[in-house]
Amino acid sequence: MKWILSGLAFIAVVLIAPAAWVFLSAPPPPDTSSGLPWQIETPAPGQSRVFGLQPGQSRVAEAIERFGREFDVAIIAAPGQAPALEGYFESTRAGPITGKAVIAIVADAAELDAMMARAAKVEYMESTTRKYTLSTEDLGTIKARALRAITFIPSAHLDETVILQRFGVPAQRIRAGETLEHFLYPDKGLDLALDSKGKEVLQY
Repeated sequence: MKWILSGLAFIAVVLIAPAAWVFLSAPPPPDTSSGLPWQIETPAPGQSRVFGLQPGQSRVAEAIERFGREFDVAIIAAPGQAPALEGYFESTRAGPITGKAVIAIVADAAELDAMMARAAKVEYMESTTRKYTLSTEDLGTIKARALRAITFIPSAHLDETVILQRFGVPAQRIRAGETLEHFLYPDKGLDLALDSKGKEVLQY
């Protein structure tokens, strides 16, 4: 996700709140909450549903109802990468868990080019990564577009014990650096990035 890969400041400044996850380190009690990050449904092979949303099926309007009406949508263009249309929710909640959410929105290359040409504003986020603020015309049609992917960034810190208890044993674990490891759950459509010195990122 471009919001994440660009190293945006909003991730770096999030305060660590481990107390919010204290209850997770104990053996899981019966879950009475719904819409939690580990409650992932698989309607069919290659499909997943989480937070009541299904990438490829659910629309931006549904994500707004789920994550909150305060959100920012723009095209993010990082050097060497294809532009991406994304929506960013600064503050949302999944059951008792707070965090941030980013939605990747379906749009083909021609549509993105046209949107960038009509952009109301273009600004640099970090280095040469550009953010295109959509025109009023394009904002008016955004709610009907489908979701391509969902990213959730919990406010609190996860650890290996919590991940294995709540999400189960991953199909694969990939070390991506001294502090970063990916827990891959292809059957659930989830890539969970565990960073011992940063924020955990759940990409569905």
